[in-house]
Amino acid sequence: MKKLILFLIVFISFETFSQSKLIHVFVALCDNDSQGIVPAPKSIGDGTKPHTNLYWGAGYGVRNFFDKKTTDWVLVADLDSKNTLILDRILFKHKTKDIYMLADAFNGRNIKECTESFLLSSNGQLAEKITHNNKEFEFGGGADLFVYIGHNGLMDFDINPKFKETNVQKDVMILGCYSKSYFKEHIKNANANPVLWTTHLMAPEAY
Repeated sequence: MKKLILFLIVFISFETFSQSKLIHVFVALCDNDSQGIVPAPKSIGDGTKPHTNLYWGAGYGVRNFFDKKTTDWVLVADLDSKNTLILDRILFKHKTKDIYMLADAFNGRNIKECTESFLLSSNGQLAEKITHNNKEFEFGGGADLFVYIGHNGLMDFDINPKFKETNVQKDVMILGCYSKSYFKEHIKNANANPVLWTTHLMAPEAY
């Protein structure tokens, strides 16, 4: 996660002041029962309980880390989602820059749908308008940077996302085991730009 934060700093340095920069984070919650992972302790390995989950609400989960362990980001809203697969949704704003980050916690049993949503969004699809303080943002395919955090489900299942032709290239980051090997073809077909992915085993927590 140090690399993630470093990239966010670089990303922020290229901010233009004409409009907000948007980051959309897709988190597939850790789930012992449905994912091919080394089992986590039961209290943090239940993919239906985001607030105690290893990748979300635990000590170094995305929500807990960005809300309580960093000084650069501020949690500005807990939001509802019409997508019943998303169990928790939060919106952060950078303290000094006009950059917003939306993070979605997907039910761990729906890791396949989380992965597909990440990939289709990186292709400019699934745009979703969100309003906060009378300001409207377009996340999903309208965001600038997309991040996937969680188990590399492509090690367990195949997907066939329907990508569209696009000349707009979005930036992506994939924090999961061996993500480069498994995601490379999909990212190419989505016409996305991989700025960070992995070539080894890892625990996708926010440290």
